[in-house]
Amino acid sequence: MIKNKLVIKIFRYLIYCFITFAFILTPLIVQANPSNPPQNKPVWVELIGLIAGFGTTFASLPDLFVMLKKRSRQGINPRMAAITGIFQCLWLVYGLLIQAPAVIFWNIISIVTNATTVSIYLYFAKIEKK
Repeated sequence: MIKNKLVIKIFRYLIYCFITFAFILTPLIVQANPSNPPQNKPVWVELIGLIAGFGTTFASLPDLFVMLKKRSRQGINPRMAAITGIFQCLWLVYGLLIQAPAVIFWNIISIVTNATTVSIYLYFAKIEKK
């Protein structure tokens, strides 16, 4: 039980760190490219992107929490996570190219969440083999 609580604490700490990192990094990356002039988008357009990104980013968290609670890798498909991770990286590159803060921010968090899910899956796979 102590090990499970430690894993959850480490997971929470990492998520908090990466969210903070994403909040700091996103505006710096977007402002760092002076070749693209700033776009005059209404605030509500960026707000829709942030809300949509929140929903799609955290849609996979219930599976992660169930996996942690059951301490088992059952119910998670590693191929799906790998495919999703590849395309999340491509979305991040796209967001950087078009300088879209919502796309950059949520894809950084999505990549971290997906990597955490795959890491915990592999951890439980190793334990279940023993």
